[in-house]
Amino acid sequence: MIRSSIWKLEMSTQYEKSDPTPPTGSRSCLYDLLCSDTPRWDRPSDADTTSWLLRKETWRSFGPQARLERMLEDTGNRVCADCGSPDPKWVSLSIGVFICIKCSGVHRSLGSHISKVLSVKLDEWTEDQVDGLVNLGGNIVVNNKYEAFLPNNLKKPRPDSSIEERSDFIKRKYEMQQFLEGEQTSCRLQPHHRTPSSTLPLPPGYPLLNEKKHSEKQSRHRIGNRFRNSWGRKDSDHLKISKKSNSLAGMVEFVGLIKVNVVKGTNLAVRDMLSSDPYVILALGHQSVKTRVIKNNLNPVWNESLMLSIPENIPPLRVFCMQIVYDKDTFTTDDFMGDAEIDIQPLVAAAKAYEKSKIQESMQLGKCVANRDNNFLKDGIINLADGKVKQEISFRLQNVERGTLEIELECVPLTQ
Repeated sequence: MIRSSIWKLEMSTQYEKSDPTPPTGSRSCLYDLLCSDTPRWDRPSDADTTSWLLRKETWRSFGPQARLERMLEDTGNRVCADCGSPDPKWVSLSIGVFICIKCSGVHRSLGSHISKVLSVKLDEWTEDQVDGLVNLGGNIVVNNKYEAFLPNNLKKPRPDSSIEERSDFIKRKYEMQQFLEGEQTSCRLQPHHRTPSSTLPLPPGYPLLNEKKHSEKQSRHRIGNRFRNSWGRKDSDHLKISKKSNSLAGMVEFVGLIKVNVVKGTNLAVRDMLSSDPYVILALGHQSVKTRVIKNNLNPVWNESLMLSIPENIPPLRVFCMQIVYDKDTFTTDDFMGDAEIDIQPLVAAAKAYEKSKIQESMQLGKCVANRDNNFLKDGIINLADGKVKQEISFRLQNVERGTLEIELECVPLTQ
């Protein structure tokens, strides 16, 4: 018993005095990231006398933004993980890579269930989000996983590559996972099938807002099909999903970004016994994002910001209010609580005009007059404040018995 205690004490002493040499080469990046919970100490005495918990709190006290900037200094994170463009300012939070603004548009077209995109500077990061990003390892670690079996005859996109080349590579890399570590390339040529839980609901054949006639079944329907992020838009009365539209998802040029702050809902429709569990879906072209679910509330306050890329041929922003359905059967679809269609072209035009001007002071740049066609509760004023072009909009939800939503739009130029 005594000899055992002495042996444990000796081993503990050796462990405390040991000074392992950090790995070099391709493993050094991963080592730095794994050790990034604690600051780098110049003097050994500091590390010996400071507890691990105190050091971790000191590192976290730098704030999430400072930690992000420090991660960007890592060699692998200085270029886009997909095309190699320098100085990436966007992040796929769910995958764990730093990407450029062009590749970020393709990532958004995959859907947030595959790649949730955030801006290093435009979004407000939390400590938990940065912790999660650190744990995923950064560009080098993630690329070693998703490009482990990259064919020799396949070249990665370059900074000047076309949107088609980017889209094809990024889809094969993350959505189909054809080059994934631990799998033979020949075994992963088929697209990865999405599970019902990984898709967002969208009303099948939901009516466009300029239609004058709607059947009772359309106005009070339940969702019959699951939402797919790569959906094609046709000039008809209904949205239809096709293989062709899936293949074209992401293959568009972008003229800017739109940041949508979903503020709140008021007097929403009841879909449970006495209340509802609402959330909001935003769709722009082939992209879609959604807010969190707020349970048992007909007047929910989200205050949640979501980002979408603006295609060159600017489509309307489509807003869907949904009721989550909790059911063991994963194929059960969510309840429809109204929709709306918002023309963002006036906002984009105002932002472009501001970019070409030398205006410095805050001012009104324009407005969208409330009328029956847009169902605004009041005029949507487009303002310039602190160098940002914004528009606050309150509107009635359509194809539902009641309910209004309030959102704030901000047009962000690609230079950011």
